[in-house]
Amino acid sequence: MSARMWFVAGLSITLCVLGSWGMGNAGKESSGSVPLETVTDYIYSVLAADRTFYTVHVVERMRERGAIKSSEKWRSEKALPLPAQFVQESSSLAELTGSKVRYRLISLNPINKQSGPRTEFEQKALEAVTAHPEQPYKGFVKEGGGRSFQAVYADQAVSPSCVTCHNADPRSAKHDYKLNDVLGGVLISIPVSE
Repeated sequence: MSARMWFVAGLSITLCVLGSWGMGNAGKESSGSVPLETVTDYIYSVLAADRTFYTVHVVERMRERGAIKSSEKWRSEKALPLPAQFVQESSSLAELTGSKVRYRLISLNPINKQSGPRTEFEQKALEAVTAHPEQPYKGFVKEGGGRSFQAVYADQAVSPSCVTCHNADPRSAKHDYKLNDVLGGVLISIPVSE
């Protein structure tokens, strides 16, 4: 297994443990329980740190050196996954562990149309984090016969490669992003019992 796969597997396991910890404590009032708001903050901090590191110290560095590019078609080309695909892949690996915690990137201006808001909660959350990136949007959501706690955190352009990629892609609805602009949001969803 490559170092990249070990890294993604480690991230996935960490996120699953945090999510399971939160689900195990959901609805408990004991002094030892951790509120779901805090659990999603923990999960987001790990996701954001890993993705920022990958974007800045792997993708950006390899691009600057001309060593290897990142590409949406990374499986068929000799290329690194795009940072957005890094999140998708780690979420898929986390799902394989049996964890019910889910996370994905969403945007009001998605390059991949599947990343647009799917619910009224997601639409409102994206509008809120775009206006106030420092404040995540959180709440309980009922959908598909179940209930979950969801949190959306602003997904900002952390490197010049984020800006270049989003501005250059012909599928992008917006072509004037700057460093630190909000590109969308990171949605974290944790199922809770009724």
